[in-house]
Amino acid sequence: MFRWIVIGAACYTLLMIALVVYSVAQGSVPILSREGLNFFIGTDWNPVEGRESFGALPYIIGTLVTAGIAMAIAVPISIGIAAFISEIAPPRVGTPVSFVVELLAAIPSVVYGLWALFVFRLFMVNYIEAPIHNLLGQISIFARTPFGLDIFTAGVVLSIMIIPIITSITREIFKAIPNTQREAAYSLGATRFETVRRFLIPYGRAGILGASIIGLGRAVGETLLVTMVIGNAIGISAIPNSLFSPSQTLSSLVANEFNEAVTVTHTSALIALGATLFVLTMAINIGAQILVSRMVKVSPGARE
Repeated sequence: MFRWIVIGAACYTLLMIALVVYSVAQGSVPILSREGLNFFIGTDWNPVEGRESFGALPYIIGTLVTAGIAMAIAVPISIGIAAFISEIAPPRVGTPVSFVVELLAAIPSVVYGLWALFVFRLFMVNYIEAPIHNLLGQISIFARTPFGLDIFTAGVVLSIMIIPIITSITREIFKAIPNTQREAAYSLGATRFETVRRFLIPYGRAGILGASIIGLGRAVGETLLVTMVIGNAIGISAIPNSLFSPSQTLSSLVANEFNEAVTVTHTSALIALGATLFVLTMAINIGAQILVSRMVKVSPGARE
């Protein structure tokens, strides 16, 4: 009986994936038949009936750049917080900090988006982007005058949102590392910092990578938060030529235009954007799974 219950549960997952794939593939057929490869490499986006043109390249770039900025900021900070909680802080400090991290991970993204739109954007403009622009404005990636609704703000806010997720998993990984690893490091004369950097992080690197990929998957697919702060540029202007340029991601464009899509072609183009995001997310997860499987050493006789 138990065997059939768990088989049924596994089949449910496969059925849901199959239904999603079928739905987005069927909905994408009209636009892919019309645009072909140009849908993925084109930069024009015009839903006006009679002059319709749909190219997803700017939004694919916007998705990858915002997720890249978020990961570059979030991963080292998350590892640092997790190491502080599990290795350095006494229980009376580490426990409340862990509780706060768990609480931040549970906050809906729309709350982060509203906070970023009305509060954090002004902080970014006045204290981070404007000083950087004044100091390094001659460099092209900092050349554009900052307004706060841009790809850099979106990436930073995304990193704030995924830090609690990566931190929570990484903390559990550190706690699962056997004490023999720490004792071996200390017996060799390593400091606490050296123990974390040279022993604990390498020992748990597969799990840390997995935690980072979970955060990346969340960053790539995030919609509401990004829609509020990325600037929502359209067409070729959505390709960021500066960190302070407005842009657009695949998910934010779908959120912005789906209610206004009245033609079959426009609706199909938005569904195809969703299909592209689905394939992108699947590719990231499959690549991560391959990396993790290569890094994990399985003991003889254990199940992989």
